[in-house]
Amino acid sequence: MSVHRSTRVRRLARKLAVAGTGAAVLALPLIGATSASAASPTVISAATSAYPNSLDGWIRQSLDIMAQNGIPGSYNGIYRNVMRESSGNPAAVNNWDSNAAAGTPSKGLLQVIDPTFAAYHVSGTLNDPYDPIANIVAACNYAADRYGSIDNVFGAY
Repeated sequence: MSVHRSTRVRRLARKLAVAGTGAAVLALPLIGATSASAASPTVISAATSAYPNSLDGWIRQSLDIMAQNGIPGSYNGIYRNVMRESSGNPAAVNNWDSNAAAGTPSKGLLQVIDPTFAAYHVSGTLNDPYDPIANIVAACNYAADRYGSIDNVFGAY
């Protein structure tokens, strides 16, 4: 019983932190804005990044976004899971498991199915499960909700 309550408390704390962070991020562009275009949110993708367009860059950029959104995880935890799930291929698709048989194949670096990606997508990243940054951040958000962190995932999840 205490484990269940603890998990609920952590989830609530994370959701409040994410909501608070999101409000701050949305408010910042409005301060001193002189036109409507200044208030448009910036969407981060691997293609528009100052980070290297490589697995190392994608993980480092994702970690920065995760830190801004209260999503736990480490470079090693992400890297270990990416290598197991896709060998570092952001275009990887699993067409053979039970998800694929049900019509929702796993996609991207961390092999996320569309409903999970939609539920755990983090605003400010592309709404594309094949985008390496969006895929890592959404998968880590899911892993944090389900397991406490991507660092706690050592097999299919």
